This record gives sequence, C-alpha cells and structure tokens, in this order.
Amino acid sequence: MRFDIITIFPEFFAGPLDYGIVRRAREAGIAEVRVHDLRNWTHDRHKTVDDRPFGGGEGMVLKPEPIFEAVESLLPTLSAENAERMGHPNVAIVLLSAAGKLFRQETARRLAGLERVVLICGRYEGVDERVAEHLATDELSIGDFVLSGGELPAAMVVDAVTRLLPGALGNEDSSVNESFSAAGNEPGGPVTSESAGRGILDYPHYTRPQEFRGWAVPDVLMSGNHEQIRRWRRKMALAKTLRNRPDLLAGAALSNEDRRLLAELQKE
Repeated sequence: MRFDIITIFPEFFAGPLDYGIVRRAREAGIAEVRVHDLRNWTHDRHKTVDDRPFGGGEGMVLKPEPIFEAVESLLPTLSAENAERMGHPNVAIVLLSAAGKLFRQETARRLAGLERVVLICGRYEGVDERVAEHLATDELSIGDFVLSGGELPAAMVVDAVTRLLPGALGNEDSSVNESFSAAGNEPGGPVTSESAGRGILDYPHYTRPQEFRGWAVPDVLMSGNHEQIRRWRRKMALAKTLRNRPDLLAGAALSNEDRRLLAELQKE
C-alpha cells in the first residue's frame, strides 16, 4: 500500500513515521509513505497556499488550486472528479477536517483494503469546500475537538491502517483482539461470546510481577482454566466499556452471554 501525505509542514512527519510498526512496515515493503509539500504546487513567488474567505470571517482558508494540482499530479488520470468515478476504485483521497465523519476502526479496515490513500492535511480555519465536494472521496475527523491542522490526524490514520496490512504485525491475531475490532462480527456472520460486539473495548491485561505495590494479578488469570479466563476477560471488557464508553454498547451486537454478564455487572 502507498500513502501520499499532502501538507505545508512536511518536516512534521520525520518523527512519527520512523518508529514502531510503521517503520517496520516501510522497511519490509508492506507500506510506502511519501510526504509532499503543498507549496510545490503554487505559482507565485511567495508560494501562497491560503487566502481570506469570501463573506468575511476570521482566519485564512487553504486555496483549492494547489490542492487539486497536487492530487492530480499524484494521480495523473484524475480530473476535477473524485477518484472512484474516474476509474480509481482502489484509491481514497482523504481530507482531514474537523467537519468530517468520525474516523473509526471500520474506516481503517476499509482503507487497508485499498492500494493507495492520499491524505490532505487541512490547516488554518479550514479548506475551500470545493476540495471536499469535488476532489476528496472521504472527509474524516479523528474526534470532537479542533486541532491546528491535519498532520497529527494523518499520522494517526497511517498508523491505524498500516497495522491492519497483512504482515505488518508480528502476531496477526493482535489486530483481531484489540479494542474496536470486529472479527467474527461481519454482517450476517455468527455472533459468539468471544467476538460479539463491534466496538467493545479490550479486556484488561496483566504481566509480571504477579504482585506490584500490593496490587495482585486477578486469581482467575493464574488458574489455568481457559474457559474461566475467557469469560472473565469478556466480562471485564464489557465492564470497561460500560464504565468508559457506554455509548458503544448501544450499537453493539451482544450475545446472550454478554447480556447476562452485563446484568451481573449492573448488580455489583
């Protein structure tokens, strides 16, 4: 897979892309990341990428011309229509924006199935709306808060998508059992106590020492009883979701066992 990141701060990505799974995936040829300076597609001596918005208002807005030219140069057969309509079914053009749809694990999985993802980093007060309407295939936000620009979100998207690529993780099961994973919960698929619940948070993890500052590892994890451990982990995952993200339970596909465990938690 190839990522193309369009930004006015290319130096920002010298750090985030050079560590951990993203670095290993790049070195192994699993993922390729290219960072492009948006100013390279300007035509004035000041390399202007922004302007004041029509109708007045505070701040500056990124201009459409350099963004369109940047994407069209990276995807030469693209015109002023979006990638899917122009014969790029395996390409996504993503505008990182506070006004976008929330980036979720299911979005990461969809992007991981593509050949190429172009990430446009917004800045200032926003980006000319014609970029969102006529160029981007996706407008994404990483949360209900405002950042100074799209660089941090772009790095997060690259990381979240890269770890889903085959071979990127040493243990492929790691991406299956994490928070928000949906393994075994595809539409029409069976719902099991282990896999039910799209978006349920991960269960708690413990490691050595067995006791630390008076806090002991739960006895069930030392029992060797795999069924008891499985049930405890599921219950604790539901407990953490109920405590930290109860909103996720509303859309979760819960098994009968999950409902019994939730009932037990609510009585405790």
